[in-house]
Amino acid sequence: MTDFQYPDDIYTEAEPDVNTLANLGPLAPMAGIWEGKRGLDINPKAEGPEKDPYIEHYELQPIDAQTNGPQLYYGLRYHTRIVQPDEVETFHDQVGYWLWEPATGTISLSLSIPRGQSLIATGHAAPDAKEFTLKAVRGSLTNGIISNPFIEQSFTTESYEITVKIHEDGTWSYDQITTMIIPNYDELFEHRDRNRLTKIGEPTPNPTALAVENKG
Repeated sequence: MTDFQYPDDIYTEAEPDVNTLANLGPLAPMAGIWEGKRGLDINPKAEGPEKDPYIEHYELQPIDAQTNGPQLYYGLRYHTRIVQPDEVETFHDQVGYWLWEPATGTISLSLSIPRGQSLIATGHAAPDAKEFTLKAVRGSLTNGIISNPFIEQSFTTESYEITVKIHEDGTWSYDQITTMIIPNYDELFEHRDRNRLTKIGEPTPNPTALAVENKG
């Protein structure tokens, strides 16, 4: 599916289906509100790697289809907030979009954190895939990583990779590796995060689908 050619006409917009939830391909099982209580974060400290458990609240809601001329995306807007056990203070906060492009089988993840860092990771999968991997690399113009000056200097992020698995019991999990160059580490450091999420709430239909539903 990666050899797909976009039409020469870059202005005529695609005609999407109004029901995003029915067109999310491999992202469909992820729609909704989720909780993960057994997260593990392996992060860098001056004295060496540290392991931190975490609890996660992850919400993914369908958005109206998005077009770039003939290009068509269906997607989920997400927000994940992470705390450490028995704590209130936010340990990690992240927002962005999971996008599915049916014509090419491309999955895109946009990620932004309030530490001054953003990225776009991409990968390919079949519409019914139960496992897929997305990657971003420093310097790429299409699946790249942008960091503020301090992070770029002190925790240079070379690559990001996330693997998602959809499980038969209705849960889904991720395992992500952020590879960094850190001055006091002799080798590349793999900052690793993983969790398994259980659904605690259903998604709300995207605005256009909801309007059609209410009208009917």
